[in-house]
Amino acid sequence: MTNMTTADVRNSVSPEEWQTRVDLAAAYRLVTHYHWDDMIFTHLSARVPGPHHHFLLNPYGMMFDEITASSLVKVDFDGKKVTHSPYEINPAGFTIHSAIHAARADAQAVFHVHSLNGIAVSAQKEGVKPISQQSIFVLNSLAYHDYEGVALRDDEKPRLVRDLGDKNYFMLRNHGLITVSTTIPDAFLNLYIFESACTIQVRAEAGGVELLHIDPNVIATAQEQAKQVTRGRGGNLAWPGLLRRLDRLDPSYKD
Repeated sequence: MTNMTTADVRNSVSPEEWQTRVDLAAAYRLVTHYHWDDMIFTHLSARVPGPHHHFLLNPYGMMFDEITASSLVKVDFDGKKVTHSPYEINPAGFTIHSAIHAARADAQAVFHVHSLNGIAVSAQKEGVKPISQQSIFVLNSLAYHDYEGVALRDDEKPRLVRDLGDKNYFMLRNHGLITVSTTIPDAFLNLYIFESACTIQVRAEAGGVELLHIDPNVIATAQEQAKQVTRGRGGNLAWPGLLRRLDRLDPSYKD
C-alpha cells in the first residue's frame, strides 16, 4: 500500500481528530524546540475524539521535528494500527501510554519525556523539592514510580496505574517525566512547568548553599493560584502563542 498523503488522511478522519493531530504534532515540535527530546525515544499521546478507544502516537523512527499531523499513528488499546501507516510504534511507549489512557478517563493527553534535568531530579532520593514557584504546581499533584527497566512488560501496567493514582505530574524514577491532562495544551504547559522546576532545582543545588523551602500551606493552594494566573483557561492561554511561534519557525507540523 502506498503512503497516504496529508489530504488522504485529513479526508479520512473527523474534523475533531484532525485538530487533535495538528495539536499533537505541534506538541512534538515544541518538545524539540525546548530541547526535551531524546532523538526518537520518547512519546506524547492523545486520545482520538469519539466513541472508539483509539489514540495517537509518534511514528517510531521519526525525529520529533519531522512529525506531522498526518504521520501520527492511530492505534487501539491492543497496540494494533487502526489505519494504514508505514511506521510502527515503540513498544515501551505503548506500555506506558496505553496503561494510563485505559485507567484514566480524564487522560486525554499523556506526555512523556527524557529531559536531562527531569531525569537528574528523578534520580535524587527526595525528588522534587519545594524551592521554586514552579515546584508548587508540581508538588500539588505529583506521584512517583520506581524504575523497573525499559517499560516493555505488561505486568508493569498495574503498578504504573497504582502509583499514578489521580495525580497529573508523574516522575518515573531514574527515567523521566510524565504529565497527564484533559487537553494537549494543558499537558504541554504542565510539562513545561515540570521540567522548569527540575531545571531550577538542579541549578540551585549546584550552588552548594542551603535552600529555602516554600510553606506547605502555599503549595496546598497552588491549583487555585494557577486558575487565577491563567484566567481559568489553563494551557489554552499560552497555546495560541506557541502555535504562532511554530508557524514562524516551520508550519509543516500541520501537514
